[in-house]
Amino acid sequence: MSDFKTLIAKMTKAACNGDGKGAAACFTSTGTYHDCFYGAFKGKAIINMVENFFHRDAENFIWDVHDPVDNGKVGYARYVFSYNSKLPDAYGKRVVFEGVSVCRLSEGLIDDYREVADSVTGLYQLGFSDQRLTKLIKREVKTLRSRRESAHHIEH
Repeated sequence: MSDFKTLIAKMTKAACNGDGKGAAACFTSTGTYHDCFYGAFKGKAIINMVENFFHRDAENFIWDVHDPVDNGKVGYARYVFSYNSKLPDAYGKRVVFEGVSVCRLSEGLIDDYREVADSVTGLYQLGFSDQRLTKLIKREVKTLRSRRESAHHIEH
């Protein structure tokens, strides 16, 4: 694969177009995509995530990547993401939120993709109840606190 800027652009374009194989081709064979809404998908399961989760629940995606940088081992890119919901309680609502993609790289491909996303703002725009938003926030807190790099912050 080529440089990180091209790689992240190819992956996001494929995801927006419902091209699961194209998105998965940007990952190593054991690469993992940690989605802020749907959870983790590894290897060929990324195809299923794009085709049967993203495009089941939304359409008309726009995923603009800004300021991608990398050091050969890790790539970061700020993004603004939007879509129209296909969820029954929010059908047609346009949602926009922002975040940062964090990509562990291996041999020019993504080995681990995760996001620091302002996803609660997107779900709020869909009209999710306070209870559902709280559930997501609790999950995000648990994930953050369980990461290795958070340990000394918690122990302090």
